[in-house]
Amino acid sequence: MLRSKRPQILTGMALGALWGVLVTGLPQWLGLPYIPAPIALPGAFLAPGLVLALLIGRLAQRRFFDYAIIDGQPFSPGSGAETDQRVLTNTLEQLVLALVLWPFAAVTLGGAVAIALGLSFALMRVLFWAGYHLSPPLRGLGFAGTFYPTVIAGVWALAVWL
Repeated sequence: MLRSKRPQILTGMALGALWGVLVTGLPQWLGLPYIPAPIALPGAFLAPGLVLALLIGRLAQRRFFDYAIIDGQPFSPGSGAETDQRVLTNTLEQLVLALVLWPFAAVTLGGAVAIALGLSFALMRVLFWAGYHLSPPLRGLGFAGTFYPTVIAGVWALAVWL
């Protein structure tokens, strides 16, 4: 009998949405000092950039030590390298979304929110990466914990701006 993965994924999505509200709201609710967006944004993108570098480095290391893929051949379906490539692709997608929304959130909600988003992004991407290797349904929290904070911050900033 096949067990559905949807309840695990749904739980991860719900926790990720809650995480998004906390990451966006906590800096404001705690009354953290105002940090101008131009100062905060480079720091906000530092941790996500380091995670991106880790992913790229891991794939390069896999290629270097595996003659079947050393010349850029496609990764074998289901291999660890293919999983890492999927994580890298999704991380790039999420980072593009962040690049579009975080500057507006930083200007509207304050730089502390952007820094919280960046730290959260890095933490949740590592969780997503580990979850993808351990059990695909476990990656739900890592995905949602990256996606929802960015979207919630964008919507929240738009509501404040309007």
